[in-house]
Amino acid sequence: MTGTRVGGTEPEDAVKDVLLAEYDALKAEQKSRIALRDRLTYAALAALTAMLALVIQPAGRPQLLLLLPLVCMILGWTYLANDQKISAIGRYLRRHLAPALVVTDGRLAGMFAWESVHRHGPLRRLDKFAQLAVDLLMFVVPSLLSTALYWAASDVRSDLLAVSITESLITLAFAVRVVIAADLSTGEQERMTSPLAQP
Repeated sequence: MTGTRVGGTEPEDAVKDVLLAEYDALKAEQKSRIALRDRLTYAALAALTAMLALVIQPAGRPQLLLLLPLVCMILGWTYLANDQKISAIGRYLRRHLAPALVVTDGRLAGMFAWESVHRHGPLRRLDKFAQLAVDLLMFVVPSLLSTALYWAASDVRSDLLAVSITESLITLAFAVRVVIAADLSTGEQERMTSPLAQP
């Protein structure tokens, strides 16, 4: 990045350029991960629809229900991993990169406000609880329902019963992990720190 150097030395401008390049790279990664996360939601809906179509057929095989928890866990874990990376990038931008950029050039102070401002909306906590409910409805509830429907079937096999119990336990553990990972804070207590801001 080139431009006029007002109130800064060349080394400071070089640091600023590196930090801005890092910001651009992280925002690009965040954007691609958000797109992937959204596609995983659509994939989970498609899998649920396909599984329901198989099960409600007259000659339906209830053991097919046990495929849904596997699909839900794979998609759900990938969704959760991406969601956590998206949040981690946001935290890094707010707590470290934005303050470091402000240290190198005070004129940038207001340019990265969106990284924090959007977290202080009056309905943020309600929105986050709603998102948690949607995540559980998307990846946990269908899995548990499918195993419950299998248990209600007339021809439950003992080996598949053991598989279904294992799937249920894994699903419950995943549900706990989703709840723990939910960021239900309002963002007000978040502290911004930067190693460059230290005297």
